[in-house]
Amino acid sequence: MTVTNGLYSIQIDMRDGGHGHASGILVLIDGKIAGGDSHFYYTGTYTADRGKWRGELTTNEHTKSVGVRPLFGGREVTCGFSGGYTGDGAEVEGTALVGKTSVSFHAKLALHSAL
Repeated sequence: MTVTNGLYSIQIDMRDGGHGHASGILVLIDGKIAGGDSHFYYTGTYTADRGKWRGELTTNEHTKSVGVRPLFGGREVTCGFSGGYTGDGAEVEGTALVGKTSVSFHAKLALHSAL
């Protein structure tokens, strides 16, 4: 079994004293990631095998946020992640390098529509 190709919602919570959370959508197709939320778009790649997966995700701001402080301060940020998956979702732990600071996060993905 591999990660199901499809449309996922994602919920992200910061760890290690980091403040904040985010949510958005991701499309996972054959090792590629695309998605976004109201202020950022996401691109990346992943590999998966036997219930484990890992990859890289880059976030880029497409719309300035007014009155809201983005998780990564509006910067382009690349995150490494790894975790487990099932047929209808996944969880990951990851680290984002924001400037010179490493920020840990946990994310849950839920499959909404298989492709």
